Amino acid sequence: MLELQTGTPFANCGGVSRRTALKAGFLGLTGMSAGDLLRLQAHGAATRNDKSVILIWLDGGPSQLESYDPKPDAPVEYRGPFDTIATNVPGIFLSETLPHHAKHADKMVFIRSLHHGTGDHFAGAHWMLTGRAGSTSVNLPQKFPSVGSYVSRVHGPNAPGMPAYVGLPAAQSVYLFPGYQGAAYLGNAYNPFDVDTETKYLHYSYKTPVGRPKCLESLQSVETGRAEDRRSLLQGLDQIKRQADQRGVMDTIDRHQQAALSMVLGGKARSAFNLDLEDPRLSDKYGRNPWGRYTLMARRLVEAGVSFVTVDMPHWDDHSNIKVGHGGKFEAVDRAVGALMDDLVDRNLLDRTLVIVMGEFGRTPKINTGQPGIPIPGRDHWGDAISVMMAGGGLRGGTVVGQTNARAEFPIERALMPHDLLATVYDVMGIDSTLSFPDHSGRPVPILTEGTPIREIL
Repeated sequence: MLELQTGTPFANCGGVSRRTALKAGFLGLTGMSAGDLLRLQAHGAATRNDKSVILIWLDGGPSQLESYDPKPDAPVEYRGPFDTIATNVPGIFLSETLPHHAKHADKMVFIRSLHHGTGDHFAGAHWMLTGRAGSTSVNLPQKFPSVGSYVSRVHGPNAPGMPAYVGLPAAQSVYLFPGYQGAAYLGNAYNPFDVDTETKYLHYSYKTPVGRPKCLESLQSVETGRAEDRRSLLQGLDQIKRQADQRGVMDTIDRHQQAALSMVLGGKARSAFNLDLEDPRLSDKYGRNPWGRYTLMARRLVEAGVSFVTVDMPHWDDHSNIKVGHGGKFEAVDRAVGALMDDLVDRNLLDRTLVIVMGEFGRTPKINTGQPGIPIPGRDHWGDAISVMMAGGGLRGGTVVGQTNARAEFPIERALMPHDLLATVYDVMGIDSTLSFPDHSGRPVPILTEGTPIREIL
C-alpha cells in the first residue's frame, strides 16, 4: 500500500488522522473500497442504483400502541392514554401522537406484524439491525455486520467525495458505539462515519446546539495553512514519485485507487455536513432540537450522495409514565419525519430515499403500574409485536402490512421477522442478500440466510 506521511495531522469527524487518511488504499470515509467499486464498474461487474436509506433509530424500544398500531377498542389497560386519528388513506388509523405521519400516510408503509420474540435490548437490537439472532445481554460483542455496513460494503457511496455510511451524531445501539450498527468482520472501514463522538446519545429535549459539526471547525482551523500544507504535500508526492519511478513501482499502482484517493480529499462532504448553509425556515420545520437538526442533516447527506444514514433518537425505555415519556418523544419524531417527507417530495428525492423508523422491540400491550419510585403506568419490553414505518425508495405507499390481535400482543396475519424487513431493504438497494463475505475465521457467510422481501410493498 502506498502511504503518504506528510503534512500536519488533524482529526476528521470520525477521529481519523489526516496521516491515516492519506493512504492510497484507505476508504473508511467512503464506505466500500472505492477503488474496488471503480474497478468493478470499469469491468461491468458491478451494477448499482442511486438509492439511499435514512434509518431513524428509536433506541430503547417504542410502543406499537402509541404509534403505528393503536387499539382504540381494547380495554383501557391496553389501549393506553392516547386517542386514534384518521390518516389521508381511508381505513388507516394511527395514534394521535403522529399527526404529521397521518398527512403522509399515502406515501408510507406501516408494518404491524414484525416480531422476534425477545425482550432483551441487546438481542433485539442485533436482530433488527443485522437480520440475525446473535448478541445478547450476556454476550455483547456483535456477531454479524449491520445493514448499514453491508450497504457501505456492497453499494458504496452514491457520489464521489462522500462517505457511504454516516451516523448522526453517532450510530449506536443500547449505549454501544457503534454497537450493532457496526461492521463486525467486514472490517472497520465499513463502520459508520460518526459526526460527533463527544456529544452523542441525545434526548430531543437537550439544549445541545447542533450546527456545523466539530470536525468542520477543525478543518476550518487549518484552512489558513492549507496552501503551504498543500505545497508540502505536493513536494512529498513528487519526491515519492521520483523514488518510485526509479524502481518502476509507480507504473504498477492501480489508477482506480488513485481516483479513490481523490474522492477522499475532496471538499464536497464538508458542505453537505454544514447545517449553517440551510434555510432557517426549513430548520424550524424539522425542529430546532437535536433530533430535528440531525434529520435535516440526513436529508442533506443523502442528497449529496451518502447511501446510508442513521439518525439516533434514543431514550425510549419508558417503564412508567408512558403518556409523558412517549408522548413528547413521538411529537419530536413526528415533526422531524413530517418535515423530512415534505422535503424529500419537494426535492424529488422520495423515490430514491428509503426512510425507516424503528427500534429494537415494542412494549408490553398491558400497561403496568409503574416502577419503583415512579408509580405511574407504563409499558415494559415486548418482542412479540413490533411496528415499523417505511416510506419512499419506490415502495407502494398507503399500505398496512400484517395485523396483530385485538390487544397488539402478537401477529395474527402476515407474521414477519427482522430478516424479512432487511431483505426488503437490500432489495430496494439492489443488493443480493445471498452474497457472502469471510468472517474472522475465513468462513464465507451470506448477508442473510433467511428472509424474503415483502413483495406486496415493492
